[in-house]
Amino acid sequence: MMGTLAVVLAGKKIRTFEHLYRAEVTGDIEDVEGVLKITRIKVHYFLKVPEEKWQDANEALNNYIQLCPAAQSVIDSIDISHELSLEPMPE
Repeated sequence: MMGTLAVVLAGKKIRTFEHLYRAEVTGDIEDVEGVLKITRIKVHYFLKVPEEKWQDANEALNNYIQLCPAAQSVIDSIDISHELSLEPMPE
């Protein structure tokens, strides 16, 4: 998922070098009828980008999931949520 978002961001001329872009991922595992299953994945992205690119970054977050093979493979069985925290960075 992080890689797919990086590709969409790159298409908007937003760099995702390691010191600019990271994610924290958590999830929930629950007993579903006696079987442990991953039921939720929460991804919190952090991105340093010039403020004039914030709208582009938010658009990328809102659209990348449809292009992500990993997310599309499990989206019907695992609840996926994501958010993006932006930090200003001079150009």
